[in-house]
Amino acid sequence: MCGIAGFTTAADAAPQDHDALRRMIATLHHRGPDASGLHLEPGIALAHARLSIIDPEGGQQPLHDGTGTVWTVFNGEIFNFVELRAELERDGVRFRTRSDTEVIVHLYRRDGDRFVDRLNGQFAIALWDASRRRLLLARDRAGIRPLYYTRARDRHWFASECKALLEVLPDRARIDPDGLLQAFTLWGPSDPDTLFEGIRSLPPGYLLAIEADGRESLTRYWDWRFPRAGDPPPFASIDDAVHELRALLADAVRLQLRADVPVGAYLSGGLDSSGIVALARQAGIAQVRTFSVTFDDAEFDERGQQQAMVRHLGTDHTTLHCTASDIADAFPTLVRHTEAPVLRTAPVPLMLLSGAVRRAGYKVVLTGEGADEVFAGYDLFKEAKVRRFWARQPQSRWRHLLLGRLYGYLRHSPVGSPGFARSFFAQGMDHIDRPVFAHAPRWATSRRALAFLAPELQARALAFDPLALYEQRLPDGMADWSPLARDQYVEAKTLMAGYLLSSQGDRVAMANSIEGRFPFLDHRLIEFANRLPAHWKLRGLTEKHILRRALAPLLPPAIAARTKQPYRAPDAACFFPDGRPHALVDELLSPERIRDAGLFDATKVRLLADKCRRGNVVGFGDNQAFVGILSTMQLHETFIRRRQPTVLRTGTE
Repeated sequence: MCGIAGFTTAADAAPQDHDALRRMIATLHHRGPDASGLHLEPGIALAHARLSIIDPEGGQQPLHDGTGTVWTVFNGEIFNFVELRAELERDGVRFRTRSDTEVIVHLYRRDGDRFVDRLNGQFAIALWDASRRRLLLARDRAGIRPLYYTRARDRHWFASECKALLEVLPDRARIDPDGLLQAFTLWGPSDPDTLFEGIRSLPPGYLLAIEADGRESLTRYWDWRFPRAGDPPPFASIDDAVHELRALLADAVRLQLRADVPVGAYLSGGLDSSGIVALARQAGIAQVRTFSVTFDDAEFDERGQQQAMVRHLGTDHTTLHCTASDIADAFPTLVRHTEAPVLRTAPVPLMLLSGAVRRAGYKVVLTGEGADEVFAGYDLFKEAKVRRFWARQPQSRWRHLLLGRLYGYLRHSPVGSPGFARSFFAQGMDHIDRPVFAHAPRWATSRRALAFLAPELQARALAFDPLALYEQRLPDGMADWSPLARDQYVEAKTLMAGYLLSSQGDRVAMANSIEGRFPFLDHRLIEFANRLPAHWKLRGLTEKHILRRALAPLLPPAIAARTKQPYRAPDAACFFPDGRPHALVDELLSPERIRDAGLFDATKVRLLADKCRRGNVVGFGDNQAFVGILSTMQLHETFIRRRQPTVLRTGTE
């Protein structure tokens, strides 16, 4: 895993261009502490910070095709590079390294922009075609690796993280109100939007071509697609599908174990991570090195299930115990890495866990992330199914009671009171025919935080319609998909891409120079699962039915049958030990600091903080609002208030 940065240049690079490039890549040292490299030529400046995993001796970047015609810097892994290399060698290509990076430039020379179709991996790629003076940016299908870009001073700039762009474009260090509204509703800005004005995120599965004359063309090369509702299954029986799923899972893990350094794994105690570790053992790793996090509060702690899997699989295991004070103390560091508001503290323990992985001498971990989106594992999918069933007879006195089978892992569950459950889950029932129907209650809860915005932003917040915004970004033909397929698509494009793979994925791992790998997000597995009938994934109210069947032979029955318990951590309470506000709260949420930022209403924020101090915040809405406000104020502190106004002078100015 690595960090990349660069920009288009004038015909002749000036010393200021070298300085700008060095400054950009220096901000990404945490993504690639092992080496760095620069390349400048007329038209392009490329920089790379390297985390050495494949071909540590020969895989330095920027890398070219041997003629100097095609150059690339690349963040990620191409897992099928061995097979692609053999294919290219049969075509007469001679390789100079053993790296997966070199496959990229030779595939591009052969296949043009369609080279991305051949890649099985997680990647953010910048590729310079000197013969056409053309810059091509590409991002992986699921959105595992980030890539940001902007146009300023007659140049196009790109980087793995916004902080590299802000380093040389300080005028971009302004919070975009629309990005803030999205983050407080959808849990993260929705691609291509970001929190910073003028900075864009390249969406998953897209190419951005920047031509010699400065024209931009954005092309989608891959997307989640589902069959029409009612189409016949692609398999004669579910048994046949289970057999193919086992083979695909085994091959995905086999490919993602490829590395010239040791590979570990996260082990939460749930079905998904346990299955990945079992498959790693099956692939030939006799004793997998595993890592997990535990908590003081039983509501969040899964140590019993983790230890059961450690005993069953015989792993060499490390447990990191995370306290509330650990979370509060590390929160500023988290926010510096996420570069976006977070509505939960859950990313912090994972950031601390990646530090434990690094201290153990590992650079790579497998994770079970993605299984819930691909195989319908979340309570949200079950909730939407019950709500649709309820909507057929909205006056029924018993249909909504099925919701009581959900959210059993929550101490303060929305289904704890039948009356409250009825009113809470009735939200958005008038949207039942819309593709965002399943997400309306969650977004309604999240957006309650918008009430804390400053008066100057209230009109904008009142006019913000997240359902309409997101529906503008949905593909044609979605109305023909099954309801579950529509729910899965929106989940994959919002919570997964905008939060789980970013603030809770790439950013917290790379904070400690750790590469996370996601076998369940192998695009072949996504395409396989998307073709399946909905009831093979969500059978009644049993989630991930076909995945359970596929993994059952490898796991203890109790783990294979265990109901999904999402990973969570304590939220607002972390910042008020024994009713006393943490120093961070006193500093960031002081009336003076709130007024200086101009984003929130100081009086309302004080009342919320007092409620937290008294221990009266137990529901999702207030917890998310408090953490969201605190993280936004930390972002303002880190990227705006502390930033000295500097001006970068380039060679063309």
